Amino acid sequence: MTDATLPARLNTDIATAMRARDQETLDALRMLKTALTNKRVELTRDLDDLEALQVVTALVKQRRDSVSQFAAAGRQELADKEQREAGILERYLPAALDAAALAALIDEAVRESGATSARDMGKVMKALMPRLAGQVVDGKAVNEQVKARLGAG
Repeated sequence: MTDATLPARLNTDIATAMRARDQETLDALRMLKTALTNKRVELTRDLDDLEALQVVTALVKQRRDSVSQFAAAGRQELADKEQREAGILERYLPAALDAAALAALIDEAVRESGATSARDMGKVMKALMPRLAGQVVDGKAVNEQVKARLGAG
């Protein structure tokens, strides 16, 4: 993200999309603004940066899940629309954690937890998750990498 807060950046981008008459982008941004507002109302306070990122991440994950469901149902036009929306929303997320950095964090969590086998998966995940807070990572991929690491250990 830039120096601007997420809501301020979002309002600017909504105005830009309106001027450009980019309805698809406008719809995606309004959906994000609504989700952020709903979360703020739910918590009865302003969101911090991490909470705002969690809202964006959840919306992107929903779009990704919808893509696979629509594709499986043979509704490619809807899958494409969801894919484009996910791309629009991803602009509000920090860059994804690279594979080498993730592997290093996993190794550190395995050492810290003293894990030796796949039975210790819970210990490793408990040590790893706080380190991943605020990072853009695919939870399923993290889980698979931890399993692979423990299977080899």
